[in-house]
Amino acid sequence: MLELGRAAYDAVLDHARADAPREACGALLGYCEDNRVLVEAVRRVPNVADAPRLTYELDPETTLSVFDEAEATGREVVGFYHSHPAGPAQMSDTDREEASWPGYVYVLASLAARPALLDAWTWTGERFEREAVVLRED
Repeated sequence: MLELGRAAYDAVLDHARADAPREACGALLGYCEDNRVLVEAVRRVPNVADAPRLTYELDPETTLSVFDEAEATGREVVGFYHSHPAGPAQMSDTDREEASWPGYVYVLASLAARPALLDAWTWTGERFEREAVVLRED
């Protein structure tokens, strides 16, 4: 289960809207407790993909700095997010082919859905397993 505060939820959707029609991407900071992934902060990471309207690639230097920030603040990088500005509200074949962080949560911001929404999956190393998303009012 993925648990986000309203501020984190809104930050992901705001980033997705701001970067459209490009796919937005970033990292989620927080911690894991029992079977819950608790997100406390969202960090935008530049999309450096060759075709950013169709796919995303996290900027490696910024991603490393987010891991450093997490360590310095006693948090963990618990997952990543990206957007589908006009695509499906599900992980694409490209998302599955490019996934490279087993055990981490992948959040998808779908702007094509009405209203826009966030869905979450955990990457097992072989497939995405859907996670429940719980919105916590801050």
